[in-house]
Amino acid sequence: MTGDTVIDVLIAGAGPSGSALAIDLVRRGLDVRIVDKAPHSFEGSRAKGLQPRTLEVLDDLGVLSAVLDHGSLYPKLGLHLGRVVIPWSMMKNRAATADVPYPNTWLIPQFATDAALHARLVELGGKVEYGTAITGFTQDDTAVTATLATGAGMEHVTARYLVGTDGGASTTRSALGIDFIGSTDEQDRILIVDATTTGLSRNRWHMWPRLRGGFVAACPLPDSDLFQWMVRLAPDEDPPTDLDEINARIRAHTHAPGVELHDIRWRSVFRPNIRLASAYRHGRVFIAGDAAHVHTPAGAQGLNTGIQDAYNLGWKLGQVLAGADDALLDSYEAERQPIAAGVLGLSTKKYEAIGKLDPTSIRRGKDEQQLAITYRGGPLAAAGDQTTSRLNAGDRAPDAEMVDAEWKPTTMFDVYRGPHFTAVAYGEGAAHALSEIQWPAAGAALRTVAIDADSSAVDLVLTDANGSFRDSYGIDEDTLLLVRPDGYLASIASGDIVSKTHAAISLLTPLPRGGRTRSEVDPCPDAY
Repeated sequence: MTGDTVIDVLIAGAGPSGSALAIDLVRRGLDVRIVDKAPHSFEGSRAKGLQPRTLEVLDDLGVLSAVLDHGSLYPKLGLHLGRVVIPWSMMKNRAATADVPYPNTWLIPQFATDAALHARLVELGGKVEYGTAITGFTQDDTAVTATLATGAGMEHVTARYLVGTDGGASTTRSALGIDFIGSTDEQDRILIVDATTTGLSRNRWHMWPRLRGGFVAACPLPDSDLFQWMVRLAPDEDPPTDLDEINARIRAHTHAPGVELHDIRWRSVFRPNIRLASAYRHGRVFIAGDAAHVHTPAGAQGLNTGIQDAYNLGWKLGQVLAGADDALLDSYEAERQPIAAGVLGLSTKKYEAIGKLDPTSIRRGKDEQQLAITYRGGPLAAAGDQTTSRLNAGDRAPDAEMVDAEWKPTTMFDVYRGPHFTAVAYGEGAAHALSEIQWPAAGAALRTVAIDADSSAVDLVLTDANGSFRDSYGIDEDTLLLVRPDGYLASIASGDIVSKTHAAISLLTPLPRGGRTRSEVDPCPDAY
């Protein structure tokens, strides 16, 4: 195929999933374009909860500080039952631990999350091309050629891969003919309004429940003067449109004197779709985020799952573009589709409980935090004896508190941060085995770490001074861990270390045999 330009990856859709993917690809040195048919960035609060695992991802992508600056912990609910207001904790706020540094769901409106992602992309030299829509594409064995409608006219661009992160009504998914299996209840609608409001305290997420599932709720949005209002509409009800109608509808439900909306910044009518794409890939075209799965709003799962789709796909695209086997890209669907299916079940169960006024519908706990997501049993997770007392190959690599060679505090997440793989040798025997590991010159670099071992042939020597690593990882013998760029364990080898680690490397990298030895490979550059 031919086109006006040739790039590595074209991304359709600049929401959280597409923006996270663009950041990951750009920091890998790839030639990326990200386009969005909207004239400007999204202005609404819509998806407003970031889960602990997503915060870890954003930390790695260099976005976390901005997200923390513009968000907050969730306030308690204020359940309005007549004249009585009952405080209710949706979730127990937990203290950070050595293995989970961000233990709580973070409240931040989607427009602020998008802004943080876009600012990071610009910092890395990328940008979102607004007012640019993909109107069609064709593909062959080597590339995808897309037609773009821009303000200046039509453009043809050739990319080695196309990723559609263009929402539930995805043009990309439709063009591929991928089934979007599930349901949409057209009678079940929620009016969402971002507006300045008087007469309400900002220290509660106010909710006025009613029998048969009707409710009105108002959540204060941090770092703003806005509330996000949610009004569940009756099946035959026309949504109120202007400010006076919306105020009248809310007063009729809440009977709350003095509560009034003033400046409406954004409004939308939301229909809870419950759908999952039958495939995530067709040739050189992929879908991610809402293009691949849509959820009810309960449990704050959709945006988080989409960002983690991107985090899973980004490094795999980088590796295959560098020469790894194309089969690595098939693992994207194999790993992420079952996760989305499980998340759909969780959010649907939560949403159905809202209609029954079941208190479990507003409880939040470990299931929503996505820290327990695992790729065990997947195509990249070594089977058999590759376990510790706490972890299996395919599990999330937890954080741990360490000290470096100068006895300065650091963490394992500090070590993992960046686009590289990480080999972690615990003990002298594992450190010796690490010196025999071959790593290819092409693709993502390997950062090597020795823990509680004296080795001059590694990038970092760390000491597990307080047993944090041993406890978090469940390791008590010489063990070599291979950690993927997305923070999951590709291999856990405590016996036959070299051959087991090479077997994992062969699935993940270009030229798995005959690459340079670790001593010949340049140290992994700083990510930032």
